[in-house]
Parts: sequence; C-alpha cells; structure tokens
Amino acid sequence: MKLEAKKLLFDVITACRDIEQFTAGKTLGDYLDSELLRSAVERKFGIIGEALVRLRAKDRDTFDQIKVSEDAIAFRNRLVHGYDAVDHQTVWETVKNDLPDLKIEAEQLLGNTPES
Repeated sequence: MKLEAKKLLFDVITACRDIEQFTAGKTLGDYLDSELLRSAVERKFGIIGEALVRLRAKDRDTFDQIKVSEDAIAFRNRLVHGYDAVDHQTVWETVKNDLPDLKIEAEQLLGNTPES
C-alpha cells in the first residue's frame, strides 16, 4: 500500500476516534441539544468522506476493501451540501451503528498491509 493511502486511512481512523470521544457517554438528547457537538461530529464525518474520496483516487484496491466507503462519501456529501436539511437522528444512528465498523475496517487495512 502506498504511503498516501496509509495517511488517508490514518485520517479516517483519527476522525472516527474523535467522533467516538466526542459522543462517549452522550445520548441522542445531548446531541440534539448541543450545536457544538453536532458541528464537531459533522466536521469529522466530512473529513472521513473526503479522505475516502482521495483514497478512491489514489488506491482503488484499498478503497474497495472498505464495505461502506461509497456510503460514507454519500453521507459526507449530504452533510456538506444539504447542511440545511440534516437529519440529526440519522447522524446519531450512524455514529452508533456504522462508525465502529468503518473504524475497524480501516484499522485492519492499515495494520495488515505491506509497504509498496
């Protein structure tokens, strides 16, 4: 795997960990009540999506090994371009249900790849 692909996977993992840290011990109600928390989470999802866009361009084989890569990019696009119509419950459900698997896949790819 190319160094650039490793950096992009690291960015995905870091953003996932940040979201986990931001939302640890929080409820949907906490999330809905905090503009700061929502903004931080959405920003990190933007980073995840952009890193995956760049990974797709730089290393398609690695990108294709992340099951939700296309969905994550589409989610990022909805957050960024549809900022005025964000469904906060959907974002929260994505944090709780989908983010852990994305992080695990990225960690496995980063940890199990020889240098190219």
